[in-house]
Amino acid sequence: MAADIVVELAIHGKEPVSFLLIAVPPITAATRGPRGTALSTVVCLGLQFWMAARRPGHFAEQHHIALYVSTLLIGIASTVQAWQRERTEQHLTRAHSVAAAMQRALLRPVPYRLGRVRAVGYYEAGEGGTLVGGDLYDVCETPFGVRAIIGDVRGKGLDAVQTVAAVLGNFRVSAHEWSSLGRLTQRLELSITRNSPSGNVEDPELFVTALVVEIPDSGDVVEIVDRGHPPPLVIGPGGVRQLATVPALPLGLGALCPQSIRTTVHPLSPGEVLVVHTDGLSEARDASGAFYPIADRLEDRFRGHGRPEPEAVVSFLRADVARWSAAPDDDDQAVLAIALGRADSTS
Repeated sequence: MAADIVVELAIHGKEPVSFLLIAVPPITAATRGPRGTALSTVVCLGLQFWMAARRPGHFAEQHHIALYVSTLLIGIASTVQAWQRERTEQHLTRAHSVAAAMQRALLRPVPYRLGRVRAVGYYEAGEGGTLVGGDLYDVCETPFGVRAIIGDVRGKGLDAVQTVAAVLGNFRVSAHEWSSLGRLTQRLELSITRNSPSGNVEDPELFVTALVVEIPDSGDVVEIVDRGHPPPLVIGPGGVRQLATVPALPLGLGALCPQSIRTTVHPLSPGEVLVVHTDGLSEARDASGAFYPIADRLEDRFRGHGRPEPEAVVSFLRADVARWSAAPDDDDQAVLAIALGRADSTS
């Protein structure tokens, strides 16, 4: 508007520069609300009247009347567009708030201290603009010790979120009721079957890879049940080691080949950190297509640097995999770091 006025004054009304003002309402609608857009339309019409009046006999010419009508109609359409844009933005804001509330309900913040155990975790959804995906984790204190689960649902979208909700809901109840980790995973498998969209026990399209771990109240050990998930790692002052597990079929596929679920037990000293993660981390690729070498990167970072802390491990992985990956939003990522500590420790 200012540029148009300057040109009008500079050429003393010799050329009809008021035609340029017809573009103002659509531009205003892109950044302002309906009131601002309507106001810009009124101002443009006023300026067009003023510029036409500066040229004797031009105010009521047919092409000027067509300009006024065109500006008015475009201004009305732009005002409606601005109203629709604001309405859409409000809808997206509400949807984002609902998604954030759903994520907080499904993936609760990891409690830093549970008895003598410290835990830190992070989760990032792979699909841009979403907060909840197909990965899951939780940590809770039970009568049998501190138990944790980390898992990866096959697929994405609402079906994956539904399965995440079913597994986590069942875990938060069953973890307090079943003393055997194997029986606990069988209960989790039953929840998948009951909550699957098809209700088919042998649905090969619906399964969850998972690790369920337990740190008993007494003894510096960790017990692990592996349902087809990437194996856990332990980081200590001496370096990184991978814990051996006995993999069983993923949750949801157990009926295809019934088998006993075996629990492995490994020592875990107070100076070590147990790391469990989903394949969104270990399968992140760099520009050349190489997978993220999580064990090697942790070895380089923490070997010989004293006792690692869970929060330092998680912070390093989160930043390092983002630097490594050529497509950081390609897949969901979830990590849990768990360490032993004295019950009266505050570090």
